[in-house]
Amino acid sequence: MSGLVRMSLDAPEEVRPFEEGSGKVELVNLAGGGVGRGTFEPGWRWSRHVRPIAGTGTCQASHVGYVLSGRMRIVMDDGQEDEFGPGDFMVCPPGHDAWVVGDEACVVIDWQGFADYAKR
Repeated sequence: MSGLVRMSLDAPEEVRPFEEGSGKVELVNLAGGGVGRGTFEPGWRWSRHVRPIAGTGTCQASHVGYVLSGRMRIVMDDGQEDEFGPGDFMVCPPGHDAWVVGDEACVVIDWQGFADYAKR
C-alpha cells in the first residue's frame, strides 16, 4: 500500500507560461499523471496564445477539469460550443479552440489534459 502524498499547486513542480504573458499552467506530477492549474488571463485565446507552442491547428488535448473562477468559451471542431464558469465540471475532447470571456481571469483545475499542454 502506498502512503499519503501531499503536493501543492502553490509550489508547482513545473510552470509553463503562455505566449504574450497571457497566463500559465502550474503542474504537479502524480503517479497517475499530471494535475494542473491553468490561469488564463482576460484576452487569452488558445489559437493565439498556445497554438504557436502546440503546433497544431486546434487544441488536441483531452481535458477533464473544474472551473474555479472566470469564464471560458469552448468551440469544438464540429461546431459544438459551450461556456463554462465557476463551479462547472468540464469534459472536453480533443479538437477545439477556447477563449476567456469577460475581464476576469479564468482558473481551471485539470487532471487529465495539462500533462503535455503548452509544453515547449
